[in-house]
Amino acid sequence: MSFKKAAEELCVTPAAVSHQIRTIEEYLGVELFCRSNRSIELTEHGKRCFQEVSLGFTHLTRAMTWVDTAQDAERLVITAGPAFTTKWLVPRLSTFTDLHPQIKTRVSASLALCDFVKEGVDVAIRFGRIDAAGLHVERLIEESVAPMCSPALRNAQGGALTPADLAGMPLIHDESLRMVDPAATGWSEWFKHAGVKGDATRGMFFNHADHALQAAVEGTGIVLGRRVLAAPDVRAGRLTIPFGPEIATGLYFHFVCTPEKSRTRTVKVFRDWLFKELQREVKPLDWNEAGS
Repeated sequence: MSFKKAAEELCVTPAAVSHQIRTIEEYLGVELFCRSNRSIELTEHGKRCFQEVSLGFTHLTRAMTWVDTAQDAERLVITAGPAFTTKWLVPRLSTFTDLHPQIKTRVSASLALCDFVKEGVDVAIRFGRIDAAGLHVERLIEESVAPMCSPALRNAQGGALTPADLAGMPLIHDESLRMVDPAATGWSEWFKHAGVKGDATRGMFFNHADHALQAAVEGTGIVLGRRVLAAPDVRAGRLTIPFGPEIATGLYFHFVCTPEKSRTRTVKVFRDWLFKELQREVKPLDWNEAGS
C-alpha cells in the first residue's frame, strides 16, 4: 500500500512505479488502486489480482528454490533463537558436522518469524506457542526451571545448600519466559512452590536467558535457570544445581519446517540427530549429584 516503499524495494523512483501501474491499468481497462492525497487502497479488481499474482510469485519462488536446492542438496539452513543457539546448539553442532561433513550447515540466530520459501530456511527451532498453519511442527522438549549457581558461590555459602539459604543469597531473575507467557514461573512462584519465606523480588533482572545464566556462571548470584539452555554449563561444571524442586513451565521447543522439507534426506538427518541429543536433557536430575 505504498508506491514509495515499492520503489525502494525495486531500486527505482516512485514515479516509475506509478507509471508502470498506470500502464497495467490502461492495458486491463480497470483501476487497480483507489488513490487519495496521502494513501492508496486496492479496488475489488486490485484485491483479486493481488491474490492471484501473489500465488504466481510464490510458485515461482518455490520453483527457483527447488532448482537451487537440487544443485546444492547437502545444504542445511537452520534458524533458532539467540539464547538456544548460543547455549545449546553451538556447543553440540560440531558433533553433527563431524557425523555429516558433507552437509553445509548455516545457522541464523533470530526470534523473528521466517518465510521458509523466500528466506531459503530449511529448519526453524522455535520456543513457546507456534502458529502451525501449513507447517510441519513437532514438539522437541519441554523447558523447566531450577535454582542454579556457580560452584564458587555455593562453596562461599558453606558448601551444601538448602532452599532456606536463599534468604542470604543474591537472586538473578531470568525474565525471558515471561516474554512468552506472562504467567510463567519466576522466583516468586518458585518460593511459594518450595515453601520458602523471604523477598523473592530482590536482585538483578535480565531479559535474555543466556545473559542471566552467564551472570550466574560469573558468581553474581543464584538464578532460576532454564534447564535446557543451562545444560552445557551444568555438564561442564560451570553451574551447579544445589537443590530442587525443578518446575515444568508448560512451554516447549518445537521443530518447524515446511511439509516438503520434512521429507528431504538432509532435514530428516538433522531432525533425528536433534531429537537424540535432546533426549539427554529429559532424564530427571539428581539434586545431590548435581550440587556436588
